[in-house]
Amino acid sequence: MNGVRSGWRVLPILAMLTAGPVASGVVSAQPPPPQPKAAQDEFVPIDQLPPEEKLPAAPLLIAAYSVAWLAVAGYLFSIWRRLDRVDRDIAEAGRRLPRT
Repeated sequence: MNGVRSGWRVLPILAMLTAGPVASGVVSAQPPPPQPKAAQDEFVPIDQLPPEEKLPAAPLLIAAYSVAWLAVAGYLFSIWRRLDRVDRDIAEAGRRLPRT
């Protein structure tokens, strides 16, 4: 019964890890928005684009890496706590066993 209960703890983590690729697949399946004629025909330097067409990538990249590292840290913390609980259970079982 304990194995079933611990399996439910993993479910939110799996949902979180699969939500990103699924969402990005949905976003990439949509047609791109119409672009100005100059952007479709030739290269336009970013400093010549209107401000509404500039996308700052650095904040988005930092946010994505922050979320990913927080998820990894949370997962490692949960493993650390579970291993500590297993160590305590093994020590308690060792104390309860009769010495021969």
